[in-house]
Amino acid sequence: MKQKCAWVALIALLVISVCAPAQEPVVQEMEIKFRLEGMYHSQIMRTLHFFTDVFGPRLTGSPNLRAAQEWALEQMQSWGLKDAHLESWDFAHPGWSNNRLSAQVISPYKRRVVCEVLAWTPGTNGVASGEAFLLDLPAKPTADELELRLESSRRLVKGKVVFVGKAEIVPITIIQNPRRREDARVKAMFDPDAAPAQPEAAAPRIIDPSRLSSDQIAERVDSFLMANQALVKVMDAGREHLQIRAFAARDYDPEKHIPTVVFSNEDYGRVCRILADSTPVRLEFDIANEVHPDGSTAYNAIAEITGTDKADEIIMLGAHLDSWHAATGATDNAIGCSVMMEAVRILSVLGVKPRRTIRIALWSGEEQGLLGSRAYVAQHFGTYENPKALYYKLDGYINLDSGTGRSRGYTVFGNAKTAAVLREILAPFADLGVVGAARTQVRRLGSTDSTSFSAAGLPGIYIAQDPIEYDSDTWHTNLDFYERIVEDDAKASAVTIAATVYQLAMRDELLPRLPASDMPAPER
Repeated sequence: MKQKCAWVALIALLVISVCAPAQEPVVQEMEIKFRLEGMYHSQIMRTLHFFTDVFGPRLTGSPNLRAAQEWALEQMQSWGLKDAHLESWDFAHPGWSNNRLSAQVISPYKRRVVCEVLAWTPGTNGVASGEAFLLDLPAKPTADELELRLESSRRLVKGKVVFVGKAEIVPITIIQNPRRREDARVKAMFDPDAAPAQPEAAAPRIIDPSRLSSDQIAERVDSFLMANQALVKVMDAGREHLQIRAFAARDYDPEKHIPTVVFSNEDYGRVCRILADSTPVRLEFDIANEVHPDGSTAYNAIAEITGTDKADEIIMLGAHLDSWHAATGATDNAIGCSVMMEAVRILSVLGVKPRRTIRIALWSGEEQGLLGSRAYVAQHFGTYENPKALYYKLDGYINLDSGTGRSRGYTVFGNAKTAAVLREILAPFADLGVVGAARTQVRRLGSTDSTSFSAAGLPGIYIAQDPIEYDSDTWHTNLDFYERIVEDDAKASAVTIAATVYQLAMRDELLPRLPASDMPAPER
């Protein structure tokens, strides 16, 4: 049956190749091979299983991330990749992991609470129970206003489970965002005649220097709770349907915090409403967290397919392997790493002999501010203003980091000629959903690792994807598990990326770069 399906697929691919734009026969043959290998022998879901079920979550500096990186290197070596290794960079903070979390309301009702621990905070040293206390903070206070409010509660927080702030009112979502990008909108996004993407003008901010920032408020509240021996700090996730986004203590120092958890909005609101009835609420926690001092040295995982006559030139692809800790980091970003590994697997098992070296990077520290990729770019390439020798040998870097949706288009730092090269490469894959390529001339660190390259003036390539449930449900949340992956979308992305990397590795010339007259200054 599988053999019959493969023959049907091959016939379909031959039809597609006839209808596709004119190409060299060798290129057409390789694209058919990429499709067959990627669609019928994919290893994406197996790779994803290990990254999520076995090694998830993968917080930067944690043993889980290190184990996932080492497994990935062993796997890529088994596929024939070379020089698989870890490259270190200085995280400057210890690693951290949560080993156990139990939280329940024990009176006046019984419920196991939906919550997550705030990373880089301490545990409870066993079971701890206490009454709830609502610390209602003033909005946008001055230092004196906040101090006055805290002082009024100083004698009330010792041994208490302190709920910081009133429960947020989360509106009901009436109209859901579409799971797929509309074709017409995607085509407009990647219109070859459109002007390059420019930085969005920042909305004017009116800052009252007498008012404390949110970070200043949080720092003072944490110090107050520590000094007055509060038992546990509770924060409101402020999201619907029991979703939680739990990040990290801003200073990565557990010694400056009490045990801290983020409750679902529904659980937080219920406790606050009962407290408003003047009814005591008692809760019980058992939180076991662990600090890993050796996590202060973090790593990126690197491997490559060595080039031939242009081996000193490099085309890179990658994704970040680190995640947050509330789930197993499937859509953010185990699937991105699984797809990129699948792309190099396809190339390796097909025995391609690329002219340029193809290098894959699985980054860490992305969630803390693109730290791993920024360190790599600084060490190996430098910047346009202060380049290293390899700066002129990098063809480009392709990044995948927007969930499980299929690839819809590429945005590259460069000019119209740069985008035109990618657009021509992608044209035969319109049936897989990808519509083209656009250009940007923004040199600013952003929300994903391609901007570490673009900020340096290098051809960073961002892949836009169908959102599926990413922004609405899974991104950074406690719902980000293996089950949220759309396998066929991931396969399509891997095939397209493998073909793109292959053709870039085989071209006579590097991707066109911006001339000096057009190179913008880096943004801060």
